[in-house]
Amino acid sequence: MIIRCPRHGDGPGVFDATFDALADLRRFPASLPWALETPSIDTSESFCVAGSANFHARKDFPFLFIDKTSRMVVGCGGLHRPRWTVPAFELGFWGRSSLVGRGLFSEAADALANYAFYNFDAKRVDAICDDLNARSIRVCERIGMQLEGVLRQERRAPDGSLRNTRIYSKLA
Repeated sequence: MIIRCPRHGDGPGVFDATFDALADLRRFPASLPWALETPSIDTSESFCVAGSANFHARKDFPFLFIDKTSRMVVGCGGLHRPRWTVPAFELGFWGRSSLVGRGLFSEAADALANYAFYNFDAKRVDAICDDLNARSIRVCERIGMQLEGVLRQERRAPDGSLRNTRIYSKLA
């Protein structure tokens, strides 16, 4: 897998990956509110252009996960909300539903955490996920993150239900 910053022209690939993953992403709207929006090639391209600018400005670090052979975007992730005084980052990741269960997203999430540790001298990487998101929970645990706690009834889903949020972390 190739993991790199998005750039101009990546929008169609990100759109295809988003469309493939949309049903699964929308199962957790309290933690992924952007997935409720209708995806388009234009919004995906805007994400890529803004993501590249934010990456180079060191404000946010989005990444694309790309299959080496087919050059297909298989998912996205990032190191978000940098806290430079620690330094620490919030790890996020998602991928095509059709490719779940192959270890790709564990590989990508682990690579991003290691990127933070080696390139930014991060002391902490955390991940925040819905308490019912078993796939994200498994990825966090597979890459050696520890459960720090569960924030009970911390988010409200669009249907009005209250959702719990898990906080995982990995230390340098």
